[in-house]
Amino acid sequence: MIPIRDELPTRRFPIITVSLVVANVVFFIYELLLGPQLEAFLFQAGLVPAVLWGKARLLTPSIPPFLTIFTSMFLHGNLFHLLSNMLYLWIFGNNVEDFLGPFHYLLFYLGCGLVAGLSHALIYPSSTIPTIGASGAISGVMGGYLILFPFARVLVLVIWGFFLRVVEVPAALLLGLWVFLQLIYSLTSLISPTLGGTAWFAHLGGFIMGCLWCKMVSNRDDYQVYW
Repeated sequence: MIPIRDELPTRRFPIITVSLVVANVVFFIYELLLGPQLEAFLFQAGLVPAVLWGKARLLTPSIPPFLTIFTSMFLHGNLFHLLSNMLYLWIFGNNVEDFLGPFHYLLFYLGCGLVAGLSHALIYPSSTIPTIGASGAISGVMGGYLILFPFARVLVLVIWGFFLRVVEVPAALLLGLWVFLQLIYSLTSLISPTLGGTAWFAHLGGFIMGCLWCKMVSNRDDYQVYW
């Protein structure tokens, strides 16, 4: 199931969500312009667990290892990687931003990305492969959306062989299925660490953080869920 859009209106323009999308696109264009220097740049700006924990060193370090947790959030491996991440960010991010407010939402996004990156680095502390992508932070956004708007309706494209159909499903069903698959892939990756080259535990870490964060703030008297 591929989400197309949700049915929730917003009260204000999602300035942070749009800014994050623009920033990711700009960084991707910068990657394309690097040409043969791209690989070296990804090792410097991507999250390399072994470097983060001091188990390995880069020949030409340019960014403090801890900061790569954040710089890696704005890098992508290819156009499909970028577009799929931005699609999910746009669909689920605008409503979470509308609920939290711009500044709080930015902290939430970066915080989920931080936990996502650390989750991956803790599971694979000796990995020398740079991890890149906004998936961990966006997983947090999806977790927050699940807590705040579980009964919101989401239009999804269902693909089954040659069968294509657009249907409307509850957010809880779509996101529940998504996190179930992430759990399966994460456990499978423990047996085969090279499975797809995807940081599955980063997805889970970000998602759980997003759920916990929004669960806490949604119970506060000064926050009101907007449907």
